[in-house]
Amino acid sequence: MRSLAAVSRAAPITGRFRRLLPLVLATTATQASIVVLAPLLVEIGQSLDASVSAVGAARSVLAGTAFAGSLAIGPLIDRIGVRPLIVRGGALALAGAAATASAPTLAVFYAAHVVTGLGVACLLSAGFAGVATYFDGREMAWAMGYVVGAQSLAWIVGNPIVGALADVGSWRIAYAVPASVCLTALVAGWTLRPAPGLAAAGGEPDTIRDGLRAVFGDRSARRWTVAELVAYSAWSAELTYAAVFYIRNYDTGLGTIGFLLAGGSLVFLLTSLNTARLTARFTRKPLLVACAFGMGAMLVPMLNWAPSVAGTFAMFCVMAILAGIRLAGSSSLGLDQLPDRPGAMMGARTSAAQLGYAIGAAGGGLVLALWGFGTLGFVLFAGMALSALLLTGVHDPWSERQPARAVDPRPAPLVE
Repeated sequence: MRSLAAVSRAAPITGRFRRLLPLVLATTATQASIVVLAPLLVEIGQSLDASVSAVGAARSVLAGTAFAGSLAIGPLIDRIGVRPLIVRGGALALAGAAATASAPTLAVFYAAHVVTGLGVACLLSAGFAGVATYFDGREMAWAMGYVVGAQSLAWIVGNPIVGALADVGSWRIAYAVPASVCLTALVAGWTLRPAPGLAAAGGEPDTIRDGLRAVFGDRSARRWTVAELVAYSAWSAELTYAAVFYIRNYDTGLGTIGFLLAGGSLVFLLTSLNTARLTARFTRKPLLVACAFGMGAMLVPMLNWAPSVAGTFAMFCVMAILAGIRLAGSSSLGLDQLPDRPGAMMGARTSAAQLGYAIGAAGGGLVLALWGFGTLGFVLFAGMALSALLLTGVHDPWSERQPARAVDPRPAPLVE
């Protein structure tokens, strides 16, 4: 069977940033669609005559839909290509944002998040799979840093705009933010030159079952997927309740918390953009294992010790650095597990991330209710340590192909 990577590399696709921009917008649109709910929970509850927890359940509806949808969408990308999924995902997420903004009841609000969840599954899986489709070799790690890091723009830029629109207008107007990003991703998707999937390129197309069997039947790919699930569960538990920690320990205002979270997201973005240089200089898998373990080790003092707002923020920034390296580097490692099926692998990544968000939020809330932040820190440490252990058993062709220091971290020059 002719590999999808080989097919895409044969296509005359030029212009590094022209290829990168639609992928970056795709992942940014997914995060904008997800995080918009957080600052609007109270106002939406008042508008729809529902409790905050009932409104917050829409996040679980979105995550559950994205989890289930990505299991099918990942292999579909390998069949028909990345471009159609970015376009369709942008359209679905745009429709979901419009339906959410106009929802008259909580039931319609939930239904709109089902549509958004399908769009997120398409955009997130296609955005990551596109790295393998439109880039090759050392360029892949460079592109992955941007695709991973761009998601933090929703926290740095998107959420402050959402809050401002909600203040001057209403929560319904604030949904113009994710809608605009999704529309931009849709338009950018159209500009991509088609890189055909196996079915269109004369290869032997996989069924959805074949794609899933390939991922979960391969021991290394399966371990990588489970490691991502565990890591995302721990990481999302910390992010979900970070604001609560600041309020309980320092009585910090919501405006200040917004800037603190945006600052940590900026650190994450800058680190993600430079991960390719680090994985070129140091052997990749040991670096990722160390960062996963380091994230867990940092969570213990961070959630058990409250020296000052600045002290907690400094620890959060250290963890953001480790998370940026781990998430960007591990996503590239995932693409190397099944080079012929980037869609299936990144579909598995989307599923792991979305299920991890749901588990982290629910599990973290349960631990907080029963034992408090101190215990949560040790539980999350155990989760990240398990993720690090799983990564040690993942196959890494970079480590076996050549010494890490012999790799040039700069992208190869392209003919524009």
